[in-house]
Amino acid sequence: MATLNEWIGGSRPRTLPAAVAPVVAGTGSAYAIGKASLGYALLALLVSLALQLGVNFANDYSDGIRGTDEDRVGPVRLVGQGLATAANVKLAAFGCFAAAGVCGLALVALSGKFWLLLVGIAAIIAAWKYTGGENPYGYMGLGEVFVFVFFGLVATLGTTYTQAGTLELSSWAAAVGVGAIACAILVANNLRDIPGDTIAGKRTLAVRLGDRKTRALYVGFLVLALLMAGLAALQHPWAGIAVLGLLPAIRPTVQVLRQARGRDLIPVLAGTGITILTYGVLFGLGLYLAYRTA
Repeated sequence: MATLNEWIGGSRPRTLPAAVAPVVAGTGSAYAIGKASLGYALLALLVSLALQLGVNFANDYSDGIRGTDEDRVGPVRLVGQGLATAANVKLAAFGCFAAAGVCGLALVALSGKFWLLLVGIAAIIAAWKYTGGENPYGYMGLGEVFVFVFFGLVATLGTTYTQAGTLELSSWAAAVGVGAIACAILVANNLRDIPGDTIAGKRTLAVRLGDRKTRALYVGFLVLALLMAGLAALQHPWAGIAVLGLLPAIRPTVQVLRQARGRDLIPVLAGTGITILTYGVLFGLGLYLAYRTA
């Protein structure tokens, strides 16, 4: 039976900045529009965190029962390492999805944006189908699409829209920028796992592209985030401080370009996780300052 520390490790807490960043950036965008609500922001944060944890447990469960995690470098694998039963990990995943659903329902009810329920349902289905079901799209190289759409566009724009009821250029720039760094985290993870995924038949985008192109893709996503900060600055100059949020990515980028492999890529994951948090926070702060100085 898994200990509390093992359950915490299995939840992959280092991925949680990817759930916080879009909410902070989206709330900053709502401030820039002039219609922010910290209460709605808190509900959006709970939805994002619960969905991220649900994805992590669902991934642990699905990869574990397929045997994909039997020989893997990285965080604790509850099912793959035999620390917890598959049934309990699956229950944890669906418990998180249920929590996300309840908080999401409260958010759309308070904001009056009931059509977003369909988006929420799609997010939960996509979270499960990432590695679950008969034909998981994460095994077909489409994981980055899910991450970009739901942890970039939906999480950021949904946060803004439920508060402000509208979107602007900087809202989209923040969403694309955050989504790009979230994709960079997944790319780094899958770059590390290319050898094991290849053996297990898990055809991630990294496996399909190969080592060299995957490293270029990682850098490309960070460059896209940089461009989005510049784009937002055209509308709100204060948003340009989001560029400073990319400073923690310098060392991970150097490691990727210097051909780091296996366990040497774990610091890259950690550094990219810090980057998405600093980028999202500074993007949100910049848009808030645009509101305060208007």
